[in-house]
Amino acid sequence: MDWKPDRNAKKPIYKQLAEYIENGIADGTFPPDKPLPSERFLANKLQINRSTVVAAYDELESNGLIERKRGSGTTISKDIWGMTKKRVPSWNRYIEAGSFLPNLPVTQRIRKEMEEHKLINLASGELSEDLFPIDSLREIISTRSFIGSLGYDHPQGNEILRKTITKHVKRYRRIETNPSSILITSGAQQALYLIVQCLLKPGDAIALEEPSYYYSLPVFKSTGIRPFYLPVDKDGINPDDLLLLHKKHRIRMIFLNPAFQNPSGAFLHKNRREKILEISSEYGIPIVEDDPYSLTSFNGEETYPLKSMDEHGNVLYISSLSKIVASGLRIGWVIGPKPVIERLSDAKQQVDFGHASFTQWIANDFLESDDFDAHINCLVKRLENRRDQIVKSLRFYLKDDVDFYIPQGGIHLWCKIKKDFNEIQLLEESIKRGVIYVPGSTLGSSTKYVRFTFARENEENINEGIKRFADAFYNIQHK
Repeated sequence: MDWKPDRNAKKPIYKQLAEYIENGIADGTFPPDKPLPSERFLANKLQINRSTVVAAYDELESNGLIERKRGSGTTISKDIWGMTKKRVPSWNRYIEAGSFLPNLPVTQRIRKEMEEHKLINLASGELSEDLFPIDSLREIISTRSFIGSLGYDHPQGNEILRKTITKHVKRYRRIETNPSSILITSGAQQALYLIVQCLLKPGDAIALEEPSYYYSLPVFKSTGIRPFYLPVDKDGINPDDLLLLHKKHRIRMIFLNPAFQNPSGAFLHKNRREKILEISSEYGIPIVEDDPYSLTSFNGEETYPLKSMDEHGNVLYISSLSKIVASGLRIGWVIGPKPVIERLSDAKQQVDFGHASFTQWIANDFLESDDFDAHINCLVKRLENRRDQIVKSLRFYLKDDVDFYIPQGGIHLWCKIKKDFNEIQLLEESIKRGVIYVPGSTLGSSTKYVRFTFARENEENINEGIKRFADAFYNIQHK
């Protein structure tokens, strides 16, 4: 077999392979009386993933050209003209035709590697299980009676929980609201999805931070809106940049992560917050504030959200328990003007008929318990220890070859590599050595950056993970 895939072509390799085999069937390269090459043989011969060969054979099978039988291998269909054979749908074509875009290939690869291999995880934006308040949650489940309904709940979420969140955000985040202005969502991700789907239309211009977690989300591209980017420094975005961007593109919505931003760790300065709110009010541009981390300040300073300064209802505020309690609870919320909340609620009901009542009950009881304060205090201290460890390890193993801002809260460290390197090569070499992280390009930045997350591993593993990363980095430097 002399054929090789064109790795620089836009056409996926599995489609190239399927076309090659289809042509080979037509011209006799693959005779009908002999089995086709096995998936494993083709993968080794062509130096491609076996899953790519499987996808190619799926395509050929769906078109009625081949037959696959366990124990007999893959053969050319005896009914190649499809006179009698019932055809299987070409699922790959349907997958590619869908309007909702998949995650970036690198993002998919990272997730798959984390699922299939035991790696030191400096990539996942999730707390490790030992940071969950397991004992408190178990006590709620085992000793307190569930008083909610097991039927469909209120479209905006359980009213008792919304009242509790009203008290919670007033105490911890200085936000004045009421239950009718709150929608319970399946984490912050669903809140973001509903806002984009319900409040924007194709062609609308929006402002995003760069780098930004939002950059990696397909939801923005899937809906056809036009993102424009605002550089982030240690004090967040510059309001002057926002003003220039609006005058040039007529920005319809601003998306911000002001407190310990993902991935940079930046905290939006108070003066900049005030200016951004002024711009929002003057030009009537709504702000979507994503606030997963404001309760994780390491220096003891109070860190209140942008929403707490919002006097005119310009800010849609998103938060959740995912980054501070447990991601598996899937409890998030949106706070905003009542008509907006009702619109988002109507859409959510169409998607899932409202939120699960059981997890709302657990979240409500935990937020109301004395354990919440104790948990947050313990969480912040342990995250700070892990932050200190990753800073120490980076300085020890990579010395002057890296530069980074030390975050004062949150769970991410944004690291600039001073020497040139191949981003994909470094990721692959790191995975081989048993550590994984997020490359900078997936978050909208240049390939000179990487994001390390320090919430998923303990101090010992963080140190070992950075050591393995450094070994991978210096190994490719000497190749």
